[in-house]
Amino acid sequence: MMKGNPLRGANFFLRGLAMLPEKGIRHFVVVPLLINIFLFTGAIWLLFDQMGYWIDYLLSSILPDWDWLQFLRYLLWPLIAALVLISVYYSFSVVANIIAAPFNGILSEKVEQRLRGVTITDSGWKEILALIPRTVAREFSKLFYYLPRLLFLMILTFIPVLGMVAPVLLFLFGCWMMAIQYCDYPMDNNRVSFRDMKDSLKQRRLTSVGFGGLISVGMMIPLLNLLIMPAAVVGATIFWVEEYTDGGEIDLTGLAGQRQLNDKRG
Repeated sequence: MMKGNPLRGANFFLRGLAMLPEKGIRHFVVVPLLINIFLFTGAIWLLFDQMGYWIDYLLSSILPDWDWLQFLRYLLWPLIAALVLISVYYSFSVVANIIAAPFNGILSEKVEQRLRGVTITDSGWKEILALIPRTVAREFSKLFYYLPRLLFLMILTFIPVLGMVAPVLLFLFGCWMMAIQYCDYPMDNNRVSFRDMKDSLKQRRLTSVGFGGLISVGMMIPLLNLLIMPAAVVGATIFWVEEYTDGGEIDLTGLAGQRQLNDKRG
């Protein structure tokens, strides 16, 4: 049985969004925000320029060229459009997060300090540069996790009948990936391995999907999508502090120990 509460997960994101203007936090938001504005403006331009062509191409690949099946084009068009939107926006999100990873790590660290009542200290360029190797490597770990699964879902779109459910599966997978993408920042700051991070989110799968789901929906809303990255980093840090360090039931050390025990048994 999947555990967690999707509404609680969505609320973490909303609280992160509300926290962005707070004194002591807002100036750490500037660089991730500018990166998001630049890349998502490019994504919007690409969608307006190419979306119709991509949808027609995918529909022609899925449906045979039989006149009596053409009514299905009207039924499938919204699903294929959703598939294209999710794919483009998530792809641009991947690029944005690789570029912004060190700044997102700093933002998460400062938010955690704020939540714990620790005095927030300014970060110099040396601290940011020191984060680059670790945070960028972590982004590529996420990418290697994401791409094979995305490829599988994309292949489904070309299979008759199964292609009709592929956009729904892709959306759910996108929700899961958004949780992984942003919850990784506070967990990486606290030296939780990528594998243990995924295991911990699975223990709160519904909460994680609720968190990632609202991020995915927010990415589709003009103007709001420009705030998604910093709001999601802040929300994920609230998620981390309240679910995993303030009396949450999940013991990350226990997860790591259990995994090591299972590896030895295997």
